[in-house]
Amino acid sequence: MSPTDRDGSANDGAANGSDASGPDPLAPDHAPDDSVLLEARGIRKSFGDNQVLRSIDLEVRRGEVVVLIGPSGSGKTTVLRSLNGLETPDAGTVSIAGGPSLDFATPVSKAQRYALRDRSAMVFQQHNLFPHMTVIENVIEGPVRVQKVPKSRAVAEASALLERVGLAEKRDAYPFELSGGQQQRVGIVRALSLKPQLLLFDEPTSALDPELVGEVLQVIKELADEGWTMVVVTHELSFARQAADEVLFMDGGVVVERGAPEQIFTKPTEERTRRFLDRILRPLD
Repeated sequence: MSPTDRDGSANDGAANGSDASGPDPLAPDHAPDDSVLLEARGIRKSFGDNQVLRSIDLEVRRGEVVVLIGPSGSGKTTVLRSLNGLETPDAGTVSIAGGPSLDFATPVSKAQRYALRDRSAMVFQQHNLFPHMTVIENVIEGPVRVQKVPKSRAVAEASALLERVGLAEKRDAYPFELSGGQQQRVGIVRALSLKPQLLLFDEPTSALDPELVGEVLQVIKELADEGWTMVVVTHELSFARQAADEVLFMDGGVVVERGAPEQIFTKPTEERTRRFLDRILRPLD
C-alpha cells in the first residue's frame, strides 16, 4: 500500500486547515512519494553483555508509516532511539535524506547526532511536559529557543496545531489541569511544531488509561492520512493494522518478519510471529 492509499487525501488543504492562498505551513514538508527518507543498515547495540540489537535494517519512504511490534524487550525502543541519535549504536549506518549519513563503526560527534536529530521529532511514552509552563508555552519552547522562530509566528502555528487536535481551549492551561490523553496530544503537537521530516512514536499510549487511548490513536491516524512520515512502536495491534504501510515484527533484537499489515496479521510466514499474534489476539474464554 502506498502512503497516499489510506484515504486519498494526504495533502488536502481543506483537511489540513490551510486556505487557497498557499500551502499549509504545518503540513508535511514533502508530499508522499516513492523516495527514501530514512535508511538504517546493520544497526547493532549492546548494553554490557546483553546484545539488544543484532543487525537491524530499516527503510522508510516519504509519507510512509512503519510500525514496529513485538514482545517487551525485543529492542523496538532501542531502534527508535538509534534513529535520531538519542542512542548511539555500536555499528551500522543511519541516514535521512538531505541530512547526514552516520556510520557508527567510527566515532560520531555530538554535532553529527544533533544534525540527525534536527530532522526528526519523538513522542515518548511519558508526556514529559514542563509542569511550570502552560500548554502554549510548552509547544513553542522548541521552535523559539532551538530553531529561533519568531515568537509571534511560533504562537500562531502552535495555536493552529492545538486546534487541529481539539485542544484550542486548553492553550493557557497547565499540564496538571489536563487528562493523560490531553497531555499526550500536547506532546504530539510539540513534536509537530518542530516541523520534522520524520515523526517517531515510542508506545505513545502505553501510559494512558484504556479509555484515553482512542483519542491519541485517532490523532496519530489522522496525521498518517495527511502524509506524515512515521515510525511507530506500539502494542496497539488494531492501530498497526489500520494505519501502517509496513509492519515489522521484532523479537530477540532481530526483525523476524516484515510485510504489509494484511500479510503480517492474517498470513504470517514465521512461526514466532504466529505464536506472538495468537497469544495477543486470541479471544478470551
